[in-house]
Amino acid sequence: MLSNKFGVEIEFTGITRNRAATVVAKVVNGTTEHVSDGYDSYVIKAADGRKWKIMNDSSIECMHTVNGHRTSASSLHAVELVTPILTYREDIDTLQNMVRLLRKAGGFTNGTCGIHIHLDGEPHTPRSIVNFINLVASRNDLFYKALQIKPARARYCKKMDEYLVEQINQKKPKTMTEIEDIWYSGYSESRWHHYHDSRYHFLNLHSFFNGNHTVELRGFNSDLHAGKVRAYIVFALALDHQALSQKSARYKKVQEENEKFAMRVYLNRIGFIGEEFKSCRAHLYEHLSGNAAWRYGSKENCRSHRPPKNESSEEE
Repeated sequence: MLSNKFGVEIEFTGITRNRAATVVAKVVNGTTEHVSDGYDSYVIKAADGRKWKIMNDSSIECMHTVNGHRTSASSLHAVELVTPILTYREDIDTLQNMVRLLRKAGGFTNGTCGIHIHLDGEPHTPRSIVNFINLVASRNDLFYKALQIKPARARYCKKMDEYLVEQINQKKPKTMTEIEDIWYSGYSESRWHHYHDSRYHFLNLHSFFNGNHTVELRGFNSDLHAGKVRAYIVFALALDHQALSQKSARYKKVQEENEKFAMRVYLNRIGFIGEEFKSCRAHLYEHLSGNAAWRYGSKENCRSHRPPKNESSEEE
């Protein structure tokens, strides 16, 4: 699950793009070039040859701290960190250290900032893309509650389109072309448009069909908390691995009275097991109701809900 390649975009404010580029260059022992490309970008070439980027994002509400108070700032304070292609084992420590230093330099996030995780599209097949759609659609509500998607960002990471899910499961597409046609059905604009409206969903396949051939997950509030950034990346990689490895995934709306237990069972199923991912699990449970340890809220309640011996219990 941790071997797949990925890239991350982290939006924040609080410091200027120039200051952020200086921090990134220090972490990766790189050189910086200012590029006039419409995004006022800074390209940082690391010692290993990979390129990191700091760029503008007009959707960010620009702020900075003055005398201990956060107040409006110029557009120079709209910052988006774009990583090169990363792998978890080799690069997570560097990325977390970078996030900590950007926060220490004065960076912070607000309700307009998001984190987007791009997953390598090369291993994906029509089967795995259909799986991905059904996996996310089945747990729309649980994921949105766990990730606490801000209202200010909702239009940029909408829940899976019900019509899309319905068409995917009715037509059962067998080729990428068939999936692509369903993905863009219902839109009047050209599918070749970079900022196509279809991209603004939790699961964005526009980047897969007409972008950099990545599957993008957009449903994360930005945070310069290194632990949360790691949790979101592991979560994205685990979802990706499940979509790739599972033989099939049906669309079935998940409704659970005990949200924490439902999330715990699902995270265990997709690989969040052991001490290594303890803090990741905690971040994803944080805003859910219920009891993660017991399905019915307590050990006693579980006993009272136990089925008779001649009945099989629901798989957990």
